[in-house]
Amino acid sequence: MRIVTKGYILGACLLVFFLVTAAYAATYGAKKRRPKPHEYGAVVINNFSAKNRMRPVVFPHWIHRAKHTCRLCHVDIGFAMRAGGTEITEDDNKAGLYCGACHNGTVAFAPKETSAKGETVENCDRCHSYRKEGIPFKNDFYEFKKGMPQGRFGNGIDWLKAEDEGRVKLVDYLEGVSIRRQKLKNPEDIEISAKETGMPDIIFSHRKHAIWNGCELCHPEIFGVNRGEVKYTMQDIFDGKFCGACHDIVAFPNSDCQGCHTKPVF
Repeated sequence: MRIVTKGYILGACLLVFFLVTAAYAATYGAKKRRPKPHEYGAVVINNFSAKNRMRPVVFPHWIHRAKHTCRLCHVDIGFAMRAGGTEITEDDNKAGLYCGACHNGTVAFAPKETSAKGETVENCDRCHSYRKEGIPFKNDFYEFKKGMPQGRFGNGIDWLKAEDEGRVKLVDYLEGVSIRRQKLKNPEDIEISAKETGMPDIIFSHRKHAIWNGCELCHPEIFGVNRGEVKYTMQDIFDGKFCGACHDIVAFPNSDCQGCHTKPVF
């Protein structure tokens, strides 16, 4: 009779466990750590920093979206929608491009400033802050969040409601960069049918999106102009395409199904 040792059984069980885990991850994707509220939407920019022996830049979306529209940065100033896609250099910023369009000591803090005592103050660490502790930031996320309407996911703020209630005042024009535009009439809300049985249909509000994005941030690069000409699935959105270009990255995540699927089911 063949004797099977406990060690052999344990080893076989572990092998099966790892094979099943690997198969699950390959099929459904590995589970990612949910970012903390103050981390949600933060983007690490490291095209050139590490090469020049600088810490990468951590861009906190929350403080910028509390003051400016997405359209101002991604259309007028010209930031790419993909992290690192713009390849910003220090010379670009010094020339007043990209971050330097605002971080010039007038609109927002400059890389170097002169204090009231005439001393030079360097603000490099306020942007080049990746994995560095003890940086004295001017704005604290959790203090800011106390006065905001609460959201269930993402960074825990209902940004649409905050704008509706006037808790954030969004700047959509930057002198010397933006051009004056005639206001366009917002199209009516669009109903998008859900394919899953029992799932509420989507009510897409052009008005709400236009406040933050304008029209040109979405059309025609992400979505076509004519309704129905672009076909996409939820998997496309999960992959960061179409609605996923913003949702799950900066706008509320896809796990908040009721944020989009809002039409009552009878």
